[in-house]
Amino acid sequence: MQIRFDDRVVIVTGAAQGIGRAIARGFKEAGALVHLADMDGDGVARTAGELGCDHHVVDLGDRDSARALVEQVLAARGRLDIMALAAGGVRGQVGRPIEEITPDDWRKIFQSNVDGAFWLAQAAAPAMKRAGFGRIVTISSGAGLRPSLTGIQAYSAAKHALVGLTKQLSWELGPFGVTVNSVAPGFVRSNPATERQWDSYGPDGQQRLVDGIHTKRLGTADDIAAAALFLASDSAAWISGQILSVDGGRS
Repeated sequence: MQIRFDDRVVIVTGAAQGIGRAIARGFKEAGALVHLADMDGDGVARTAGELGCDHHVVDLGDRDSARALVEQVLAARGRLDIMALAAGGVRGQVGRPIEEITPDDWRKIFQSNVDGAFWLAQAAAPAMKRAGFGRIVTISSGAGLRPSLTGIQAYSAAKHALVGLTKQLSWELGPFGVTVNSVAPGFVRSNPATERQWDSYGPDGQQRLVDGIHTKRLGTADDIAAAALFLASDSAAWISGQILSVDGGRS
């Protein structure tokens, strides 16, 4: 099965590095017209330059900024077919006891992992409904299905919320030809934050993690991108509201 997205208009968030970058590359190589979005201006500009894509520096946790991104893409292309929402992460936080968590710590992670996905879906829904077609793929996490290895309460809660949002959006948008699904990655060493987390486990903890994976290896950003592209493809037209664990069998 060859997956193509010739002339499909795609927004990929979190595209400056890691999983988002791999997803953007996959869509570009499959013929899509790709717009990259990230808070990291330098990083997203480098990715855009390497791939030959348009890019946008934007804080998607802000509703007005998310809406402006969608409006810019619609103005430039006349439509918006697919959104792959990979923005998120731990925002530099590490696991700490619950007593130490501040309101700002909590909100930052929710803004990054949940708010941006909701504001973008809200902004894109009218155009997708009018077109009778759309694909929204969120990148959640194994931490959205069970306790998180990071030990970050807000991260686990936010990814659980993103899973719930994915299912709710599928129910609401499905009658209009819009599918909404999520990829829940296992542990992937894809950016500085995951490298720090990996190092924190030490040799014994690293080995225990790998031993708990059926395939006996860590995943890669390309493994996650392949699943995201499938869910955005015509081959997945009757798949919606699903959370696909891509974790080598660990779950």
